[in-house]
Amino acid sequence: MIPKLHYISQGQTPEEHLEHIQKACTAGAELVQLRLKKLPGKVVWETAKKAREITEKYQTRLIINDFYKIAASVKADGVHLGKTDTCPTVARKELASWQIIGGTANTLEDCEALLDKKVDYIGLGPFRFTKTKENLSPILGLNGYLTILEELKSQVPVIAIGGIVLEDVTELMKTGVHGIAVSGEITRNFNSISEFKKLINGGPLDEQRWISDEKIK
Repeated sequence: MIPKLHYISQGQTPEEHLEHIQKACTAGAELVQLRLKKLPGKVVWETAKKAREITEKYQTRLIINDFYKIAASVKADGVHLGKTDTCPTVARKELASWQIIGGTANTLEDCEALLDKKVDYIGLGPFRFTKTKENLSPILGLNGYLTILEELKSQVPVIAIGGIVLEDVTELMKTGVHGIAVSGEITRNFNSISEFKKLINGGPLDEQRWISDEKIK
């Protein structure tokens, strides 16, 4: 089963990424994605090894963004491939059968192409504009997720991604997504991980709204 909350690492340096991954694990993250861009492969590999040590200690799953050979080398739990990264079918040949592959999608056609390539989950977005993404993919919003998921009708988990904050979670989960990926909001406050998990699982906010609705009646 793919965890419903994914933390995508942020930082100005590899050391900051590791510090943030440590904090995420301490706060109860079940899956973290090491996302290092525009750095030499050796630096990514060394950072990934350290990230693996941290996540193993907390029994947290580790996904490596883009660098599938490094994911195989450090025995990460899997790899996430962007739209311009290596084809999932190529990466699969380098990975063990237990290592998962996620892929980025922005449209229904993207999702269908990833399903044809047998990915284990789809990161669908962006929900809203985010500076961490350099592409100019259309913003999906709630209606975008509803439309795509109604057409897709797949059992492969779809993870919403892109500028998501706590206030978005309840409505996003109603669209039928399996879970969400968060970067900035969690990096600003790692204690929010427990709140994200509660809301994803239909926690306190739903209960409060139900009580309020009952009072109105």
